[in-house]
Amino acid sequence: MRLSSSFVRCAAALACLLPAASVFAQTNTPDKPTWWAKYQYLSANGAETCTGQASFKVGRNVDVSNECGPQSETFITLDPNRPNVLAAGSNEIFRLPMRGYFSADGGSSWGGVDLPLPPAKGNGINFGSDPSLAFDTLGNVFYGYIVVYFGNGRGINATAVAVARSSDGGRTYPQFTVFSVEGGENHFNDKPIIAADTNAGSPFRDSVYIAWDAAIGGSTGGGVRLARSVDHGATFTVARVDDPLGPGRAIGAVPFVGPNGELYVAWNDVAANTIAFNRSLDGGVTWDQPRVISHKRLPFDIGIPAEFSRGALVYPACDTDRSSGPRRGRLYCSWMDLTAAGNTDIFTSNSDDEGATWSASVPATDALSGVDRFNHWLSVDPVTGDVNVSFYDTRNDTTGSRFMTDIYFSQSRTGGASWQPNVRVTDVSSNEHDCGGVFPCAAIDYGNQQGDYAGLVSFDGVSHPVWTDSRRQLDAKAGCRTGLAMEEVFTASVTAKR
Repeated sequence: MRLSSSFVRCAAALACLLPAASVFAQTNTPDKPTWWAKYQYLSANGAETCTGQASFKVGRNVDVSNECGPQSETFITLDPNRPNVLAAGSNEIFRLPMRGYFSADGGSSWGGVDLPLPPAKGNGINFGSDPSLAFDTLGNVFYGYIVVYFGNGRGINATAVAVARSSDGGRTYPQFTVFSVEGGENHFNDKPIIAADTNAGSPFRDSVYIAWDAAIGGSTGGGVRLARSVDHGATFTVARVDDPLGPGRAIGAVPFVGPNGELYVAWNDVAANTIAFNRSLDGGVTWDQPRVISHKRLPFDIGIPAEFSRGALVYPACDTDRSSGPRRGRLYCSWMDLTAAGNTDIFTSNSDDEGATWSASVPATDALSGVDRFNHWLSVDPVTGDVNVSFYDTRNDTTGSRFMTDIYFSQSRTGGASWQPNVRVTDVSSNEHDCGGVFPCAAIDYGNQQGDYAGLVSFDGVSHPVWTDSRRQLDAKAGCRTGLAMEEVFTASVTAKR
């Protein structure tokens, strides 16, 4: 190869000046081109190894519910074969049915639908509560919730677990199954969370699982229960997951599935004050002995300033790495607990041996003092293997009392060993505690507030947190009894830049 004379002159000059690379002058001449200063720095200091922190793009905040009256307690999922198809749900506080939401454009726009309810018992009323959703590989979305039967002043007649199925992305739910109907004197079904096996190589592919706690005892006791369906939600078989040690000892059971169909359930063991765990390797037919993920400080819930009249609940949110990456099969769980400084924070742990042992817990949040975090959810990206957590956070409070909340997002690309700086998702803070001279108190529904949890789903570098938001508390709504929007369901997309 022939070299141009100008290149030879430049190279000669470079070699001659190498020992004198301590002057950081820069000119634009043939012997000292514009990159000369870069060369001088590198020759004197060596190359930097820092690549910077991962960056994220947060999309616009979208009002999902866009309806009058308050909504709370939100959940979200997506179709793994069509990741732009999302389905979500929430409690309705002034209305009886659950509310479902659907999007076919990655969460940019949404529609809404009411979920079915069975007939009331006698002259009472009934309503739905505690939403969760999951897609299978066939494009069906399953919406799980409890049905509470009230007796018009005579207390709770019964509770049941319900699962509705949609085959059109959550627009309609023509199939509706009710099971585990229990009278108020037996037990109270509470906090069901649903999951589906979407693993191509699993012998239990497209099985549907829903776990809950039976919070009140009686003839059949309490404890953690799981129902499984192998006929696409038409029927469910119920099994007990924990030791039969009586009622009132558990809350917040969550099922999650490993890449080979391993079935796991974690819950808050209130009596032992642990995050507990169990597993089934035959699709939920038989269960191992319960284990402990972590001990904790808070048994059940805690009153924090951001909550006006209810406590922030302690519960786990869990998922598995189903990617083709090096940590495929790793289990992850997150939960809220009290720090030594007296604030609530979100902690995480992981397991590489199907839950037999778990790592020491680490926070998934920025190290800040005087900040509360609560109502989290965890989702492992099945494509990238990234571990993602979203949560309510009070760091932007301007009242001085930790009343105001935002949704923040945290990601680990190291298998939970370290976490990226948290990213703010909300562009307006919410205040569910104090009018603060801004809102007339009578205009705000403080009853259910944010609810007990908020949802998150991740796929191929894009995450979708969903939350309860009070920014539109004073919006007039035509046809509403109150004339106010109150708490709305919001979402946004968070895209990881790599």
